[in-house]
Amino acid sequence: MIEQAHPQISIARQCDLIGLARSSYYYQGQGESAENLTLMRLLDKQYTDAPYYGIRRMTAWLRSQGYAVNHKRVARLLRSLGLETIYPKPRMSEPHPAHRVYPYLLRGVPITRVNQVWSTDITYIRLHGGFIYLVAVMDWFSRYVLSWAVSITMDVGFCLEALDQALGVARPDIFNSDQGAQFTSLDFTGRLASVGIQISMDGRGRALDNVFIERLWRTLKYEEVYVKDYETPAEAMQGLAQFFVRYNEWRQHQALGYRTPAAVYFGLSV
Repeated sequence: MIEQAHPQISIARQCDLIGLARSSYYYQGQGESAENLTLMRLLDKQYTDAPYYGIRRMTAWLRSQGYAVNHKRVARLLRSLGLETIYPKPRMSEPHPAHRVYPYLLRGVPITRVNQVWSTDITYIRLHGGFIYLVAVMDWFSRYVLSWAVSITMDVGFCLEALDQALGVARPDIFNSDQGAQFTSLDFTGRLASVGIQISMDGRGRALDNVFIERLWRTLKYEEVYVKDYETPAEAMQGLAQFFVRYNEWRQHQALGYRTPAAVYFGLSV
């Protein structure tokens, strides 16, 4: 997308045509120092390997790698990444005080069909000199990724974009998320409630309440993000699009009887 080559098409329209958030077109990298960006890359990788590490263990691990950091700095960087450890810990990510937090509805509930439960989550995607955020919506039974979107900020807009795309495919009985401000926002929960979808939210510090999407992030990081090491948001968008096609349509899951998520979601035979 080059502005000079298409003067008759606005930047906003060009972004729409290729599915890139306009804010990402103007991306110049976040205002973190080079050292902090290095630390964030290390934290992201270590969290992918050991999601049970809390602030203290992450701090100790970074020190063992030769970085003189304190726990306050590590806590801030983890907040920037949107990362929470599996086990309870000092609170890092708060729902907005004006937003309602819904109970977790899925403990002990058998998942037996598609569109019974969907879930969503946000993860950090590293770039050279910066980072972006990725949100995805997944069907629990089939592991099928219904939609995804990226943003350079953690605001609710890209989450609503992914939600609207998914609801254009089908509607679940229950929609599960964490307690982040994006998902507790009135805009987000209102979209769900307006079409009669039950809202479920993970217990604080319990990433395993959303275990299927946590596994998706691990697969994404090791099979795509860490291998490609994207330079720009546009390059990341292209790589992510290719990954989700592979994941949905080509990747066989043992838990699905070695069928692909798309085959299970759409009821296709192998």
